[in-house]
This record gives sequence, structure tokens and C-alpha cells, in this order.
Amino acid sequence: MVDYSDTELGRATQYTDGLDAGLLYPIARSKTRRCSATLILPFVGGDQWTAYELSWLGPGGLPQIAIAEFWVSCESHNIVESKSLKLYLNSYNQHMMATWTAVEERLRADLSAATGVAVEVTLYHLDEYPLQCPMVEPHGYCLDQRQVAIDTYTPEAGLLGVDGAHEVEEILYSHLLRSNCPVTNQPDWASVYISYRGAPINRDGLLAYLVSYRQHQDFHEQCVEQIFNDIIAYCQPHELSVYARYLRRGGIDINPFRSNHQPRPVIFRHVRQ
Repeated sequence: MVDYSDTELGRATQYTDGLDAGLLYPIARSKTRRCSATLILPFVGGDQWTAYELSWLGPGGLPQIAIAEFWVSCESHNIVESKSLKLYLNSYNQHMMATWTAVEERLRADLSAATGVAVEVTLYHLDEYPLQCPMVEPHGYCLDQRQVAIDTYTPEAGLLGVDGAHEVEEILYSHLLRSNCPVTNQPDWASVYISYRGAPINRDGLLAYLVSYRQHQDFHEQCVEQIFNDIIAYCQPHELSVYARYLRRGGIDINPFRSNHQPRPVIFRHVRQ
């Protein structure tokens, strides 16, 4: 686990009632990746954040509410620690904004400054959001009912393997991914979707591997990148995409996507979101 004792993470936070971009706490991706910031990435993609608790005051003082989506490229210099994002979004609560566009522009400017890359921001009215991000399950095979004996709860890439050399194209997924916050050790629950083309991945081994994250401490983004890298190393698919839909904490869910052939995922929610 990466040591964050030299940061402000997990410590008491002082903040004002006004809108304050200084509440955002960036963390260098090079720290979470345990590598040089100049490393050529083996994947494309990004992190889709959904904020369900965004509110501000309209020109007449009437509160406005929205669901916000943020897309942060995996090539950004920094991620933003989720508690700091929650505190930053809460600082809008009593701040008066002239228009929804003004809110989007301020969010875009502050988050782009914190991450070091242009962040995409979209605000949705509550009645339109289900049409933009429907609650569905992609076509694929769920691993969760396989009868697998498991006794490993820290990541073990050696559990991965393939069954034969013939080529398949499929989606395998599990709702049993659990990792833990590296700062608070609180559990982070997710469904993870693995889409690939190549030799058939051994399904029992893949399920055991995903469950092995159960006592692992790391940020969502790093867990997905480790899963991607381990599957590439041990199964060598020609094409691979790994997409984790994490449950929300503090009114925010984080959904990292990494792929070697597809820049964006198909956006959806599952029943726990």
C-alpha cells in the first residue's frame, strides 16, 4: 500500500462556508502508480465521477439541485481525493450562481486546475438523468455463482490464467469486488466488467483473483489499473477493457475505465447505484 502519512488525508479539515476551490486535494497519479510520471501508459481511458449531492442558490435565493458527471482522463497529472471533492461540492450550498452554465464553468475550471487536465463537466436535471445514464446490465457472463473455494484476500495475480489457445470475445463480470480506502480503511464496493478478445480467461481463476482484493487498500483508480495490468500480463488478451462501477460514498461514485483499444466506456448504472 502507498504511504499517505505525508499528506493531509485523514486529518481534520478546516473550511469556510463560502465556495472554496482550496478544499480540493490533488494526489499525483505517479504516486498511486508507484512509477515515474513520464511512464508511457499501457492503456487509455479515464475516471467517470458522478456527484448526486450538488446544490447552490439561484439568483432569487431558491436552491437548485443537479446531478453532476465529471470525466477525468487517465493521463491527468493528479486524481482528487474523494472526501475533498465532497467538501468542495458542499461549499456551493449557500453560494449564489447566476446560471447552470456558470456552475458548470466554475466546476470545470476548479477541477481542471486540480487535476492538471481539462475535465469534462455535465449537469443534469433529476428527471433527465435516467435517460442519459440508464440502470442496465451489459450482456455478459456473471462469475458470482461459480463454486470456487477461496482463501486468498490480498491481490494474487497468479490466480489468473487461460483455458486453451482459441480466441473468444466476451464480457465477464462480478459484483463481488471489494477494496478498502488507503486512508480510512473503509470498504469500497464495486461491480467490475472485463471485456476482452483473446484466449479464454479461466473463469474460476478470474473470480478468485477479483475476490482477492477484499483486504487490499488502495484508491479505486489504482485497483482498476492493477487489474488491467495483471490480466494483460497473465492472460495476454489482444484487446482488454476493465470498467469498475463503485458504489457511492459521500454522495459520489467513482467509475474508472482502462482499455488498450477503447477510449470511453458505454455509460450505465447497475442496481446498487
